[in-house]
Amino acid sequence: MSVEQVERDGAPRGTVTRADHRSEVVPLTARDGTLLNLVHVRGPHEPWRGPVMLAHGSGVRAELFRPPLPRTLVDVLLEDGWDVWLLNWRASIDLAPMPWTLDDAAVFDHPAAVEHILAATGADTMKAVVHCQGSTSFTMAAVAGLVPQVDTVVSNAVSLHPVIPFWSRQKIRYLAPAIEPFTPHLNPAWGYRSDGVFSKLVRRTVALTHPECDNIVCRMVSFTYGSGFPALWSHRNLDAATHDWISGEFADVPMSFFRQMGRSVDAGHLVAAHDHPEIPDDLVAGPPRTDARFSFLAGADNRCFLPESQVRTHAWFAAQRPGKGDTLHVLPGYGHLDVFFGRRAWRDTYPIILEELHR
Repeated sequence: MSVEQVERDGAPRGTVTRADHRSEVVPLTARDGTLLNLVHVRGPHEPWRGPVMLAHGSGVRAELFRPPLPRTLVDVLLEDGWDVWLLNWRASIDLAPMPWTLDDAAVFDHPAAVEHILAATGADTMKAVVHCQGSTSFTMAAVAGLVPQVDTVVSNAVSLHPVIPFWSRQKIRYLAPAIEPFTPHLNPAWGYRSDGVFSKLVRRTVALTHPECDNIVCRMVSFTYGSGFPALWSHRNLDAATHDWISGEFADVPMSFFRQMGRSVDAGHLVAAHDHPEIPDDLVAGPPRTDARFSFLAGADNRCFLPESQVRTHAWFAAQRPGKGDTLHVLPGYGHLDVFFGRRAWRDTYPIILEELHR
């Protein structure tokens, strides 16, 4: 490979870059009437593989998968021939803020997105790459039998069994209930814009307790989501452009989410927040109602959801349906979100995702 063929951090210049993306924002109505959207991304060539949907986590958006890197996961998927759809589900900061729960997304958002993509592409089946609360809610939908057309799911960070660090357990059990009377949400964007006295108090607290870098949003993210300095990535894995970019990629997370996650952590597995008849009373009481093969990814250094989260879920799937071929990858040197926007993710994590989509 010549010098001219190499981008920063050694990433090879692929045949597709962000400049080649042809993006269309497609309105989508969830099954309860909530307005969502899909971002349909095409490259310079027509796809020759089937559709794949990418679902982000809480308080971010579909752009999570298109950071300012020379080579993103979307680029790699387009080069590999996939028809790429990015879902902005109800947790997206590109939508109007609202209270939401994981089962709302499982029952209303993901089935509607799958139905739309299949109708638009004419495909009979599709695949999904899902992250964090996009993963928990999508896994909930799959286990409940609500997305039977999805035959492969690549899940990052957490799915059915959330396991969090000790300090995170204290925050979600004691600090979150104490905060809720003062605000309906937490917002890492308070790092650069105020929303009343309480937001200023939180920002000041984070500034005093998280000295790990000069990006206050990066520090606010760690306070909101985990236990670490930082919690969702390693600074050594982020280049300067991406570290700056994250300042605009995090916003409102409703306290309704923290209530549900706290109950799920205490139970040792996901529990529904509402009485949705579509969701089993106990999600882990019987075998999953899906034929999809799952691949579980876990950053070994994740301080948001410990890698034990995915280890436990993989073990549960393996016990429920031995021989299905569900896989587990614990990724050394990676945490929570740097799996997707680490400077060397093109070399370390993207090939694993592609391999699992091909299986």
